[in-house]
Amino acid sequence: MKTLQKLILLSSILLLSINSYAQKFAYVDTDYILTKVPEFVQAEEKINEFSKQWQSEIEAAYQNVEQMYRTYQSEQVLLTSEMKTKREESIIEKEKSVQALQQKYFGTQGELYKKRQDLIKPIQDRIFDAVQQLAATNKYSIIFDASSDLIMLYSNPDLDKSDKVLELMGY
Repeated sequence: MKTLQKLILLSSILLLSINSYAQKFAYVDTDYILTKVPEFVQAEEKINEFSKQWQSEIEAAYQNVEQMYRTYQSEQVLLTSEMKTKREESIIEKEKSVQALQQKYFGTQGELYKKRQDLIKPIQDRIFDAVQQLAATNKYSIIFDASSDLIMLYSNPDLDKSDKVLELMGY
């Protein structure tokens, strides 16, 4: 009987110690969080306004190039070879300048990228800080982002801490 009690006691201690070393997991949905942050919605609207404005400017410049080309096509028979060359060069130069403008606005280090960094990065940093705080407070080993490319075949809604992150951010 004493050995049975010792065995039960030993098993209980073993189970408790295994439980204490168990890792805690949670996940957040940053897309959901961002839609609940008014500053993000405003930032997205500003970025869209800039994008539309720049796109209109580029489209107008391309229309100008197209008009230059149509004019050249219609007047081509009347032009000398030297005049043709100058017109072709000016059309090509104008097209290159429009492409450079497009790259300036929409390139990998363009104005749109910089605006996004200026307006959205601080919000993302606040989310990251809130997730860090949540992990430290609740001793989570890992917090996944459900909106990323991570494939989650099943997720327990009890492990979703998106609303807690919003709460920590003050929303």
